Amino acid sequence: MKKRLEYGDQSLWLRWLLVLFGVAINLLPAFLTNLTGVPLFLDTIGTVVVSCVGGILPGIFTGLITNALCSIYNGVSMYFAIVNILIAMLSALYMERFAYRGFRYKVYFGLAAGILSGGVGAYIQWHLFMSPQNVLIQDSIERLTMATGISYAATFAVVNTVVNIMDKALSIGIALNIIHFIPEKYKQKLIYAGWKQTPLSNEEMVAMRAWSKDAKHSMRTRLTALLFGVSVLVIIMMSVIEMRMYFHKDLDEKKEIATSAAKFAASIVDPNKIERFLQYGENAPGYKETEDMLYKIRDNAVGVAYLYIVKIEGEDMVFIFDLDARSDYENFGYEGDDEGYAPGHRVRLDEEFLCYVDDFKEGKIIPPTESDNSYSWIVTSFYPVYDSKGNCVCYAGADASVEYVAEYLMEFMWRVLLVMIGIIITILANGMWTTGRYLVYPISRMGLGVERFIKAGDNQVEIDKAVRDLRKIDVHTGDEVEMLYQSICNMALNQAEQIRSIRHFTENTTKMQDGLIVTMAGLVENHDESSGAHIQKTASYVKIIAEGLKKKGYYPGKVNDKFISDVVRSAPLHDIGKINIPDSILNKVGKLTREEEEIKRTHTTAGKKIMENAITTVSGENYLKEARNMAAYHHERWDGNGYPEGLHGEVIPLSARIMAVADQFDVLTSGKASSGKKYSFDEAINYIKERAGTEFDPKCVEVFLDSLPEIKVIFRKYNKEHG
Repeated sequence: MKKRLEYGDQSLWLRWLLVLFGVAINLLPAFLTNLTGVPLFLDTIGTVVVSCVGGILPGIFTGLITNALCSIYNGVSMYFAIVNILIAMLSALYMERFAYRGFRYKVYFGLAAGILSGGVGAYIQWHLFMSPQNVLIQDSIERLTMATGISYAATFAVVNTVVNIMDKALSIGIALNIIHFIPEKYKQKLIYAGWKQTPLSNEEMVAMRAWSKDAKHSMRTRLTALLFGVSVLVIIMMSVIEMRMYFHKDLDEKKEIATSAAKFAASIVDPNKIERFLQYGENAPGYKETEDMLYKIRDNAVGVAYLYIVKIEGEDMVFIFDLDARSDYENFGYEGDDEGYAPGHRVRLDEEFLCYVDDFKEGKIIPPTESDNSYSWIVTSFYPVYDSKGNCVCYAGADASVEYVAEYLMEFMWRVLLVMIGIIITILANGMWTTGRYLVYPISRMGLGVERFIKAGDNQVEIDKAVRDLRKIDVHTGDEVEMLYQSICNMALNQAEQIRSIRHFTENTTKMQDGLIVTMAGLVENHDESSGAHIQKTASYVKIIAEGLKKKGYYPGKVNDKFISDVVRSAPLHDIGKINIPDSILNKVGKLTREEEEIKRTHTTAGKKIMENAITTVSGENYLKEARNMAAYHHERWDGNGYPEGLHGEVIPLSARIMAVADQFDVLTSGKASSGKKYSFDEAINYIKERAGTEFDPKCVEVFLDSLPEIKVIFRKYNKEHG
């Protein structure tokens, strides 16, 4: 029988060596291709080797560690860890189901790996970088786009998939050759390392899964869902906290930059020329020079999109300087507002600043304020410009854009998600592996073993087999599961021994009861000088008839192994009532008188009473009930003309109908008939046959006649001995 699992903690370290070996195989060619710019990756060779030899979990670890180390020389490598992990999962699936199905499945494996990695890789690159990372691939895409007119995105997806198919075909070919040279004994140790129980055959795995189907909720599913939920929750919480911290830090930085820009702008504006600048605009002396200085301030203030000088009149701003919109820094600016307002242009204050109208009048410094209007999301800072007398003549305002921070956070979330998907899959795989080895497989296997023990019932052979099966599991998790297993084994072993002791006691009791039955029947037989081995012969005939009924399927609700055993055991007691009949009647030579015949017939009712007293004394012995039925009714007739109660048909107990045939046949062939005639074998058979359906149950007669060879053996045996 093919073994599927094997335990061996001593081989677990081989798995980690295999992982390190796989990482090394991945890193070396991947580094060389990255260094030379060759449009191949070759970073999954080791992943395929480890997944095929060691299983899915070591393969996933290999893929994740490979991409983590590759990020040392390739900063974006970690975003593609999911690709390496998917290749590990695909490789494990191939090894389990398709590795031995011929060369074409190897081709399918390469195509599937290439399409999978190409599609996922293209999606990641497009969303993160809008282009491939390899220069040669990028040049090829641009040339194909120009030559065919197909969109850049579609060409990118096709080219990237084709390149990945070639890359994965080469990688898988190298990996399968490496696997070929690994000794088989090491493969066995690697694939079976870490198991906490003895091997499971394929049949046992199927039976175990079938047993687990009845569970409403799988333990593995629950624990996996728990791990997944906790992992996702932790990642979400960490990401949200980190993004909030980053956002507030960047927002504070923007406020500081806007305040510094406004303060610097206020310092270079001549307060004595404000009215002339407002009245004459660009024609005023010094206006152009001041504007140039403001441009330089804005260009050197990172993130400041707008810089302006305004005069606050009530709830309006009157522009003195308004620089043209800046679009060269992160492409942020007011849409449709490329040119600044002309001097004297009046604009109402934003809602966020209406609460500062009084502060504007008093010339106070206005704190940086966020505003999210229809144009943009910005931080605005106003700083007053004072004249020599300390009066506020205008304000310098600076707008720093916050929108790019939000967009950067969205990109950051996408990158975190790509990295975390690989980590979550690794956590789930490790969790499923651990719960499988330490909980699911041991508990399910123990449950299956206990169920087999229960189903064994009172069959000692099956009970012993079930106990051996339980002990063979050999759970060694080193925790409460192992303690539970040991308790179950001890309980099953003790119960098996108790059942064995009870069985021996029952067998001895049964032998003693059978001996007493034979002894009691012998007393009756000795009381009746004409009986001549009657109890032995009738018991044998009864057994033949009862087994014949079962073989033909007659009376299926009644005839079973226990019924046959009870009838055969109690058959010797069918004439127990004769113990009450006087010897003078039992042993009388010649025909009995009517009165004597009536007395002799009372042996049926006497036998019934004796057996009922025995049943009352020995409670629970069902075979005595059949003895009572035979003792009371074995002289009843199928047509209702028998005695003592004149029962008919199937109203007569089946055991009595069987005994009626057996008893009458022996009476005829033993010369004990009321006529005194001794029938030959054939004459007795004809007698029984002719009275089927009148005196005897037709089905009992049928199986009796079908069993003539066995009947003849019994007849010859006892006729020879008792002649």
